Amino acid sequence: MDLAELTTLRLGGPARAVIDATTEDHLVDAVRIADEAADPLLLVAGGSNLVVADEGFDGTVVRVLTRGVTVDVDACSGAMVTVAAGEPWDDLVARAVQEGWVGVEALSGIPGSTGATPIQNVGAYGQEVAQTIASVRAYDRYDRRVRTFAAADCGFAYRHSRFKAEPQRHVVLSVTFQLALGDLGAPVAYGELARTLGVEVGGRAPAADVRDAVLGLRRGKGMVLDPDDHDTWSAGSFFTNPLLTPEQAAALPSGAPRFEQPDGTVKTSAAWLIDHAGFAKGHGNQHVSLSTKHTLALTNRGGGSTAELLDLAREVRDGVEQAYGIRLVNEPVMIGCSL
Repeated sequence: MDLAELTTLRLGGPARAVIDATTEDHLVDAVRIADEAADPLLLVAGGSNLVVADEGFDGTVVRVLTRGVTVDVDACSGAMVTVAAGEPWDDLVARAVQEGWVGVEALSGIPGSTGATPIQNVGAYGQEVAQTIASVRAYDRYDRRVRTFAAADCGFAYRHSRFKAEPQRHVVLSVTFQLALGDLGAPVAYGELARTLGVEVGGRAPAADVRDAVLGLRRGKGMVLDPDDHDTWSAGSFFTNPLLTPEQAAALPSGAPRFEQPDGTVKTSAAWLIDHAGFAKGHGNQHVSLSTKHTLALTNRGGGSTAELLDLAREVRDGVEQAYGIRLVNEPVMIGCSL
């Protein structure tokens, strides 16, 4: 099977073997057996954050297809929701809004699996999963045992976690979220979303309205999967927003976005840097290009290759560095290839 069939970029060559793991025991056994045989292993769930080489993967691909959601609701502590790693993330968000579980509504429309969310500390529109994760249960490939990590032990930071820091060590099995109860979403922390909802930053709106607004904003940027829209044939945001020193931030042009962080760094917008370095929406060729809706997504226009996509990524990365002295870092995981 070509990994192009398993990734939202629809790129990537063949895997030597593919195993479908539909239960937690099967998942752990498949990983353990591959490790004992010293067989290269790649875990794939939604495939929305992977860039796979054209040569493919000379090892075993384990597809994480586990399912299950258990809920414990208490008027004081809210809803404790434990979700199997293979559950589609947006299905969970849709259910949360329907059930009155608050805290993930601004993360609507993000493709991929629930088990992938703590690895990247997935975030959008002012929310991160770190704000609502209570614990993560994972198989430790080094110690060969199942472990449970409280949120405080997950090392969450911007698009980062202990699971990302040691990418070959942990296999996420399930994630437990602690979600408040109510009809209103969490305070809106993102200006664009607040304007769309007609509230002030820090104000609140019905969670269902927040979800609808976020889905609308994401569709406008080609960030909701649609097989007929090549702008969604991507790995989402290809570069993370840079975290700068105050001195670096001061050197940016006056119009550049600046968001001061609690640790003293200043976050700026990768999309702004790309656009102002001369890379407009649609920059590229008939095979690969920046999205025609959002400069932060690199897309497969059909008939593209990973090599072409990486050439485009390098062009953009190097152009931004030449213009602003800031080197963009890729967000998707590279398999058999690199920038």
